[in-house]
Amino acid sequence: MKNLLFVFFVFLFANLNGQSIKGLYDSVSYYRDLFSNKSLSSDRRLDYAKRANDLAIKIKDDSISLATSRDLAYSYLINGDFETFKNVSLVNLELANKLEDSSAIAFTNKNLGWYYYQIEDDNISAYPHFLKALQYFDDLKIIKEKAEILYSIAVIQDNEKDYLGSEQNAVEALRIFNRIYENENTLDKYLVLNLLGSVSNQLENFDKSIEYHKEALKISKELKDDYSRYLGSMNNLALPYRGKGDYSTALKIYDELLNEPRLKKNDIVLYSLIVDNNAFTKFLQGNYDFESLEKDFKKALNISDSIQDPYIKLASSIDLAKFYKENNKIDSSLKYAKTSYKISKEIPINDLYLESMLLLADLTSGEESNTYLEEHIKLSDSLLKKERNVRNKFARIEFETDQLEAENEQISKENLYLLILSIGLLLTAILVYIVISQRAKNRKLKLIQVQQKANEDIYNLMLGQQDKVDEARAKEKIRVSKELHDGVLGRLFGTRLSLDSINFKDGKEAMMTRANYISQLKTIEDDIRKISHELNTDFVSGSGFMDIVTELVENQAQAYSLEQEFNYCDDINWDVVPNKTKINIYRIIQESMQNIYKHANAKSIKISISLENDVICLDIIDDGEGFDASKNKKGIGLKNMTSRAEDINGNITFNSQSGNGTIVNVKIPYTNQST
Repeated sequence: MKNLLFVFFVFLFANLNGQSIKGLYDSVSYYRDLFSNKSLSSDRRLDYAKRANDLAIKIKDDSISLATSRDLAYSYLINGDFETFKNVSLVNLELANKLEDSSAIAFTNKNLGWYYYQIEDDNISAYPHFLKALQYFDDLKIIKEKAEILYSIAVIQDNEKDYLGSEQNAVEALRIFNRIYENENTLDKYLVLNLLGSVSNQLENFDKSIEYHKEALKISKELKDDYSRYLGSMNNLALPYRGKGDYSTALKIYDELLNEPRLKKNDIVLYSLIVDNNAFTKFLQGNYDFESLEKDFKKALNISDSIQDPYIKLASSIDLAKFYKENNKIDSSLKYAKTSYKISKEIPINDLYLESMLLLADLTSGEESNTYLEEHIKLSDSLLKKERNVRNKFARIEFETDQLEAENEQISKENLYLLILSIGLLLTAILVYIVISQRAKNRKLKLIQVQQKANEDIYNLMLGQQDKVDEARAKEKIRVSKELHDGVLGRLFGTRLSLDSINFKDGKEAMMTRANYISQLKTIEDDIRKISHELNTDFVSGSGFMDIVTELVENQAQAYSLEQEFNYCDDINWDVVPNKTKINIYRIIQESMQNIYKHANAKSIKISISLENDVICLDIIDDGEGFDASKNKKGIGLKNMTSRAEDINGNITFNSQSGNGTIVNVKIPYTNQST
């Protein structure tokens, strides 16, 4: 009897413990779901990530702990707590290595490489993490991530003046991007081509540099809302032309940039750099007007002073010093050489620091000249030694990484032998094996759930991104419309007036001919005006927003066997209302009609959209069974509608009583939409 009682209590304890563990798993999933809600503040999401991670630690399931800890690291990242992001990522890397989770190892190393490069500006620490990530992405056949890591490594090598290594990795990255985006020009391609152009210029392979920069320039023209990259590529393209002595081509590029009206307004830093580059190219070409060129150099210097940009000031000062030296203005040359020496020492920019010391050594004499010359030799030797040590360090890291991989392969072989020897023991412990196998299946199921959640996050991110794309497309259409209307149409109208003004100067036949041309120009004006109006159409090509909503109401009402009445006013200019707002209004109506069909058993529905005191008012009324609004606010449909209203700075209320139908009222600010 006592034995039976003991067995009963053991069984009861085990059952309760199992239920407790299941509750912890459910709580972890719950908090991870809250963490994944992008509409919450970053502080709230961080709090939920911490709770999920604390519970995962209690469960003592390493796989779940790794997943929640990676969520936690991301939360610290979006909150700007980079130091904690690094510390959590280092812990994650240890756990990922313990679990032999190749994907987690790859992405965590990538994150740490990014941290050391971007936050701490530590190329030496970033390099091994990027190298490790590269090996795992290569093994996992994740080629896009592999190409991005190759590019990151190439950038580090360029910074450390390992130009040949940088060129090799950048070319491999470009080859992969060309395969992934075969018929598409992307920012990834642009960045790699721009890097290759810069590296080739440093290697004095000017023709290859020009080729890369031209390809980058072509892509920059196709990148939406990225005009600054186009301007930068134009400036980059001029440098190898100047390097190979083709000053006329370089000057044509600079002239084109300086005649671009948006350059000075949108990027004053780049504008001042181009002014200086243009002046220095004229100086190298020779046959210049001294006063005019002096004015250009000082213009670039004055701009750099006004915007307090030490880099542009340094470039302008050293170029001005060379200019004055060449024209035997020794005092002026010495003044600006000392300015460039001081700035390059403070920033520091080693190349220009060395160059300024040589200038000062040449411009001074005696002991002072020797001091500058000795300082130049000392720094030059130091930098050369440092560059050599860095390249050796990179090579040593690659060697040690390869050696570690070889050791891991040997360990894997030894583990295989041990596994074969353990088969006999596994056969004798079949019952234990079954239990372990079942637990492994449960763990795998949890991991699949985690992956499914990750896929949902990616899908939600894509939806959010699509909203931005739609908004950008609408802005682009309006911009093109304005360009056609204000640019081409204006010029055609001017041409017609010019022809009209000279129409009476010749004979009848000439008048007839000119009249024919004028008629053709009028036709072109009408065509362009038609294109302009068509391009200015928003939301959906060929349709107004109210037409789309009307179609929705009619189709849904017909499908749900509802009598419908839809009224709207003409006071709202839907062209100035953002697509995001219109999409959410559309979805609220759609969700509300679905709820009426599923739950209300209604026979008719009335929908109205009006404008009251600069507020868009949406009312949806049905004659269904209604519900207790104070008790039924937890439904997914009502939550979705509430979330959509809040997302566009609106407010939604539900007025309903059981048996008396439902009134949904949505109020959205109209003034803010049009500004």
